[in-house]
Amino acid sequence: MDTLEALHTRVSAPRLGGDPPDENVLNNIFEAALRAPDHALLRPWRFIVVKQDGLSVLGDLFADVTKEMNPDATEAEVEKARGKPLRAPMIVVVVANVTKHAKVPDIEQVISAGAAAQSMLLAAHAQGIGAMWRTGGMAYHPSIHAGLGLSGHEQIIGFLYMGKREGKSRNLPGLSVEDYVSYWEGPGNTSA
Repeated sequence: MDTLEALHTRVSAPRLGGDPPDENVLNNIFEAALRAPDHALLRPWRFIVVKQDGLSVLGDLFADVTKEMNPDATEAEVEKARGKPLRAPMIVVVVANVTKHAKVPDIEQVISAGAAAQSMLLAAHAQGIGAMWRTGGMAYHPSIHAGLGLSGHEQIIGFLYMGKREGKSRNLPGLSVEDYVSYWEGPGNTSA
């Protein structure tokens, strides 16, 4: 698959199964991430791979945090949270590792980590791996950060679920470039 085809055809895959990507495929995914735009070469990211037994451990952490956030949570709600990491054979937790820098604001570092995540999704798609970027309340909760070993200056950008796509790929509606692009030629001179 060439680059433009990957960019034009990637869609999220909510139903994933099979085995985790093999080491060669996973290395290609991470090499793509490492080419994300990165002002001052800070490398403001890191990636935590969760698979096999780690998925159940992460599920237990999600269940504990669900009870922490809502002591009145029903058993069904707790079990739903516990099952979330089991929706794929592997999860890559994308972490923004933000450091103070005189010329690179925090937001640029977070965006760089987000660009790394997008590159990973594209590299997965180009190699026939289904993927889904998920966040939700668990991505922002301090107990999840502590459980995953994040330091105080780190934040989760997303959980990238990966595996073999199950079911049909969604057909997204076509979008018109003209609806999102304008050309600026100076103050008061913007055209579609």
